[in-house]
Amino acid sequence: MTMNPRSQDRSALEQEQFLKILSREDALARFEAALFPRTIPSEARKLADALGAALAEDVTAPIDVPPFDRSNVDGFAVRSADVVAAGEGAPVRLALNGETIHCGTAPTLQVAAGSATAIATGGPLPRGADAVVMVEHTQPAGSDAIEVRRATSPGQFVSYAGSDIARGEALLRVGTIIGSREIGMLAACGIAEVNVARKPRVAVISTGDELVQPGRPLTPAAIYDTNGAIVAAAIDENGGEAIFLGAIPDDEAKLEAAMRNALADADMLVLSGGTSKGTGDLSHRIIGRLGQPGIIAHGVALKPGKPLCLAVCDGKPVVILPGFPTSAMFTFHDTIVPVLRRMAGLPPRSDAKVNATVPVRIASELGRTEFVMVSLVEGRGRDGLIAYPSGKGSGAITSFAQADGFLRIDALADQMPAGTEAEVTLFTPHVRVPDLVIVGSHCTGLDLVTAQLAHAGLTVRSIAVGSLGGLAAARRGECDLAPIHLFDDRSEAYNTPYLVEGLELVPGWRRMQGIVFRKGDKRFEGLGAKDAVAAALADRACIMVNRNQGAGTRILIDRLLGGARPEGYWNQPRSHNAVAAAVAQHRADWGMTIAPVAHAVGLGFIPLAEEHYDFALVTARKDRPAVRAFLDALASNEARAALERAGFRPA
Repeated sequence: MTMNPRSQDRSALEQEQFLKILSREDALARFEAALFPRTIPSEARKLADALGAALAEDVTAPIDVPPFDRSNVDGFAVRSADVVAAGEGAPVRLALNGETIHCGTAPTLQVAAGSATAIATGGPLPRGADAVVMVEHTQPAGSDAIEVRRATSPGQFVSYAGSDIARGEALLRVGTIIGSREIGMLAACGIAEVNVARKPRVAVISTGDELVQPGRPLTPAAIYDTNGAIVAAAIDENGGEAIFLGAIPDDEAKLEAAMRNALADADMLVLSGGTSKGTGDLSHRIIGRLGQPGIIAHGVALKPGKPLCLAVCDGKPVVILPGFPTSAMFTFHDTIVPVLRRMAGLPPRSDAKVNATVPVRIASELGRTEFVMVSLVEGRGRDGLIAYPSGKGSGAITSFAQADGFLRIDALADQMPAGTEAEVTLFTPHVRVPDLVIVGSHCTGLDLVTAQLAHAGLTVRSIAVGSLGGLAAARRGECDLAPIHLFDDRSEAYNTPYLVEGLELVPGWRRMQGIVFRKGDKRFEGLGAKDAVAAALADRACIMVNRNQGAGTRILIDRLLGGARPEGYWNQPRSHNAVAAAVAQHRADWGMTIAPVAHAVGLGFIPLAEEHYDFALVTARKDRPAVRAFLDALASNEARAALERAGFRPA
């Protein structure tokens, strides 16, 4: 079929836009130039509904606050000239006027020379008075007079009209976020309704045939739609009103109809997935038909996040985020949040940035701005915050539960050296540093012990970097405890030979390491661990799954392999669960993991060695309340019973 020239030109243009990779800075500049300046829609809201909104205009005080001169104490309104010489040895007698001024009571009598009027805190100052003497500094002198035993000066214990807020004063400025204090100021001026920036309505669409909404059963090769929920929540957190429209399958007509309907009703459209070069990626092709100028940037020099697509259709921003959750949220927080907040009339989030030191070197790719997920822990002494990189990859949704934010490595840098102080963008402002930090080897038994701490309200951060990585972190004072399971060939002892000054060993539990395989695989059934590995090495079609460098399990594997590098050796996940999943899902045929994980997945298991999973405790931190709570939990009958039920043997 012959394509008409105009269609060919349009298709070529779209492809050219896609192939032209822009820098992060250029993409942002073009996107914002196509959107701003713009009028921010406003709406009137009652004070009770204005919390968290941004003012759409300056607010000027319509009255003085306080609206009259008033007393700050319980006492007597006086003319200061009458009592200027009063003292304990020379009290001044004043006649009492025949009224008492309470809050809300308008005075009727003038304070003449030689007289005083009883007044309560907050009461309006009567005519003639210019000061208040505290009741504690007076003495009754019969039923109609008092003696003043302390001198006063003009204005003493008086709040003058307008001394807090003056009529005509700029009370609050446009863009101010309305909190409880601002509501109090507005209420004090009698303002019951304010104009605020209307929250931009942001339509959210997930794309892909493979997506299933939470609550429904998964079909083979399907995944739950996490991006829709995450993006919608992040929009609400940053001043927008998210409208989640569900997941649309890879059908161009259905997707285009959904996008058109979304743009008709919303101020902004955010999609996830469908931005790459695959023939099934339809979203970017549809955008050109939805309004001008269309695609601004399609392909940005980011890692992860290169497929990001930014567009503007008749004044409305359209964003297509990458499909992987981590990529989607990096690009959303870095690129979309600033735009969304401007549309909502909100200032940039100054509370969403902190500085932290990176403890390890992070390699980077030249030419692409790189995002790195980090977890924040408290440094030693005055070292401030430490930002630990998380290496779970762009598809790891659990990274968000364990990470506090991300740092950015410049496109011109090939690394971030250890010790670098970097700016961290927080996913949620006002980060709370965890009470207890555990860095080292991964084990499912750890959750059974720390459950007691969580129930007591303590936050625990566990970062899996392997036994050797944990020891390094403990030596640098970046954690409280480092779980380790390291066997020393020379002494034939676990863990103790690896301790250095400043660390002490806390016994944990014993766990059986062994070879895991699918039940029914005759290559492994009936064999011991060493024979099973030999059988696997003899079969070139037999694929293994390894563990990460620095893990105690990796040391056992390398000892068994004796230098061999079978198929799958370089597949190196960071947890026992990932090893079991790879075997159970036929992506590998064998690997090494611990017995509780193997049994939980229903895999065959060949015992190799019972290892000691212990904790290197940083001695300088042992008296911290959270550390003591962990040690108490570890020794408790409750934790020991839970460990035994899971297949571990408490030490």
